[in-house]
Amino acid sequence: MAQPVNLNRFRKDKARAAKKARADQNAILHGRSKAERELDRARTEKAARDLDGVKKT
Repeated sequence: MAQPVNLNRFRKDKARAAKKARADQNAILHGRSKAERELDRARTEKAARDLDGVKKT
């Protein structure tokens, strides 16, 4: 005789797998590399420094 299967666990595992696959796909489409994030941060900091320099004079 076969072991009983917990259908709720099966349903939840399937939903988790689908969510993870969707998250991975979104990360590929919308994610940015570490270099892009650092470049954006550096540009923002430079703009803030430039603005502070203009405000003081």
